[in-house]
Amino acid sequence: MTMPAFIALKRNLKKDMSALPACKAAILGDCATQHIATAIKGWGYEAGLGFDIFDADYDQIDAQTMDPNSELYSFAPAWVILANCTDKLYDAWCSFPADQRKNFAEAMRDRLVVVWQRIGAHMGSRLLQFNFPAWDDRVFGDFGAKTPDSFIFQTRKLNVLLAESCAEYKNVFLVDIDGLQSRLGEAQVRDSKMYCIAKMPFRTDFLPYIAKSITDTVLAASGSFKKCVVLDLDNTLWGGVIGDDGLDGIQIGELGLGHAFSAFQLWLKELKNRGIILCVCSKNNEDAAKEPFLRHPEMVLKLEDISVFVANWEDKAGNIRHIQSVLNIGMDSFVFLDDNPFEREVVRSLIPNITVPELPENPEEYVDYLRSLNLFETASFSEEDRVRTQQYRAEAQRVSLQSQCADYDEYLEGLEMIAEAKPFDSFHFPRIAQLTQRSNQFNLRTVRYTEQEITDIAADDRYVTLYFTLKDKFGDHGLISAVIMEKREDRLFVNTWLMSCRVLKRGMEEFIVNKMVSAAQAAGFDTVEGEYLKTAKNAMVSRIYEKLGFTALDDNHFIANTGTFVPNKTHIKEEN
Repeated sequence: MTMPAFIALKRNLKKDMSALPACKAAILGDCATQHIATAIKGWGYEAGLGFDIFDADYDQIDAQTMDPNSELYSFAPAWVILANCTDKLYDAWCSFPADQRKNFAEAMRDRLVVVWQRIGAHMGSRLLQFNFPAWDDRVFGDFGAKTPDSFIFQTRKLNVLLAESCAEYKNVFLVDIDGLQSRLGEAQVRDSKMYCIAKMPFRTDFLPYIAKSITDTVLAASGSFKKCVVLDLDNTLWGGVIGDDGLDGIQIGELGLGHAFSAFQLWLKELKNRGIILCVCSKNNEDAAKEPFLRHPEMVLKLEDISVFVANWEDKAGNIRHIQSVLNIGMDSFVFLDDNPFEREVVRSLIPNITVPELPENPEEYVDYLRSLNLFETASFSEEDRVRTQQYRAEAQRVSLQSQCADYDEYLEGLEMIAEAKPFDSFHFPRIAQLTQRSNQFNLRTVRYTEQEITDIAADDRYVTLYFTLKDKFGDHGLISAVIMEKREDRLFVNTWLMSCRVLKRGMEEFIVNKMVSAAQAAGFDTVEGEYLKTAKNAMVSRIYEKLGFTALDDNHFIANTGTFVPNKTHIKEEN
């Protein structure tokens, strides 16, 4: 991937950002951060995000976080970026008591966690914490890699401790500066001369990488991320053409060029295990296209790894639209991988929102190139991600059933659907938070929550919470909806209602609204109020309350009386 130069990002600051979604962020560092802030703003423009940044003065982390009247807290950012640097870490190391250096990493971790706690006590911002690009003072030579008495050992240990602490503090995300340095090399990251002159530890050419990493995380936490990879087959998943070369003639496995395709499949398999949906879109006869998945002993990917398999001689853009109709996710969530430049350009031109990387000519470079793009950034991971492929394979079976039914009611009845509705619990906190971060289309107010914020809401008596699961005869959809209702003086206000679009129009909307109203009545409220806040993606639910029995107060507010509300018809049974 060719990264834009810092000067190009700096020029972006002169461009009109008023139409971009706004994001308030603050950056505090124990190094100079002005150029980092500039790079973040410039990269935000490239990514379609308008950063409004408060850049604190040099080395003011404690001053800004300890003073309740500080500029930081007055600014009230959505994100706080903590730019700690290895140079200052080394200063702390040199002044640390020699007989206690085995505990240096723990002591530094604790100092950083105190800052997280201070910020959390004053506002609900999410934090982006720099980890430390490890560099070796060579005081111990290579022996430093194994002795706890060395700076390099303690720096590496500190990075591990920070990662573990971020797992505990769900609103804190790591900016993996050390990971970036490991890919680019210390010579491309560190600038000792600039640090001496201006306390800036990084080369300006490295700043765009930092800015991209930060922006990727912010976008992922805001619901903008990739969910599905659509794959070509011939010369993409294997070398050769299955229809011409036959099963024995395609290249895959440990020998020669086949290793490159096996490595590519291994990487795709890991994406699938993380929750990315894999689909096939190939110009081929279906039987021939499936043969390697079924019979080739060195295929890494199997048919059960593919959620939707389309192989025919129709145009690929049309077939990708068919895949989208089955999965029911936004086209901007798709990545299309094809070795053929012509096919890539056709799909780009006919489906503007899809991401189509320019795969290298050499298959050996596929994985390194795609890794460099970081297309699959995420702000969360839950156990439900592991079973996503099975869920979407079952979805294809449901589509097949629908085509066989005389009418839609017969189809819904034939699904034999059972739902569960329960208050938030700790087991489901990760999935609920993830759903708030990822749901865009069926999301009435589009409020994003971290796992920590969901934990706090579940424990707060001011809220009534419900999560919903759904299963049918083809499989288990898992947790597909969450509702947060806020107790107000005379009514229960629906702070959040979101739902996975893969269960849309099956009666789940009706089931959820019925449970909302009954939960409000059980809590002693006569009125439920819903609100719709328009975004670029949620027009589909603009009138959902009205359609399901609420009365419109205006274009954005709707109410239902719990005593007179007539429950909506649904074919879904509630699990006892």
